[in-house]
Amino acid sequence: MRAHDRPDPTPVTPALLREWRYESAPSGTVLVVGGARQVPGAVLLSGIGALRAGANTLQLAVVERHASALGLAVPEAMVLGLPETESGAVSAEALDVLADVLPDARSVVIGPGLTEVDETAALLERLLPEIGRETSVVLDAFALGAVSAHPELAKPVAGRIVLTPNTTEAAFLLNRPGEPVDDLVGAALEIAERYGAAVNLMGVVAAPDGRTWRDGTGHPGLGTSGSGDVLAGLTGGFLASSPDLAQAACWAGHAHAMAGQRLIPRTGMRGILARELLDEVPGVLVELQL
Repeated sequence: MRAHDRPDPTPVTPALLREWRYESAPSGTVLVVGGARQVPGAVLLSGIGALRAGANTLQLAVVERHASALGLAVPEAMVLGLPETESGAVSAEALDVLADVLPDARSVVIGPGLTEVDETAALLERLLPEIGRETSVVLDAFALGAVSAHPELAKPVAGRIVLTPNTTEAAFLLNRPGEPVDDLVGAALEIAERYGAAVNLMGVVAAPDGRTWRDGTGHPGLGTSGSGDVLAGLTGGFLASSPDLAQAACWAGHAHAMAGQRLIPRTGMRGILARELLDEVPGVLVELQL
């Protein structure tokens, strides 16, 4: 559909979010899978994001060498150690460890801190078909790269998956790597249809059925390293309270953006650290739920 023929996205506002009333919904377990040798902190950011969004129970899965340290850093979580390749990537054999916890997960976040597209693709090929039919899935970072190279990987979880790409990752998902993604709404809609997913692309949320929303509260400071890991975790946390993919994506995107807004008076746009966003999320949610 050409831009001038499609309806404008629905604005994401506090009034709209209050209609969805997440605070009274029962929550569940979020499992975050990632944390290669070089980037274990990405799982920490996503996991705490899930807790801030209301996850009842948190499970974190990283390469074995980082499991104990992560368990001490996030005492609220159960931490699983995964096998790694010689280069430090999470091995596709990780399913042997994850099989016992997958049935209890309400949502699974895959991608924060993963490395190596080919090994990640092999992991997704084994992992995604084993995820329960009532479980929602968030794919981020290298998991998006793997799915863009092998779109068939997403088929086992089509209709219950949220993708959180930046514009570079969106170009790969559209099979147009290197091309600019200027029409965010059109790109989000195309990705949503192609992968049977809800998509949060830089504040534009598209549902598989063609509905769209736009959140205008973000700013360039949210491009800081690790910010996407926080967004993925928040999305997983909201999905633990509701199976509605688009609502969870809108809630997560707004909480993420408003947390960044609250930091500006202290840090400006250049000095934001992703971990600081996590401490602002509860205040944002309290204000939204009044």
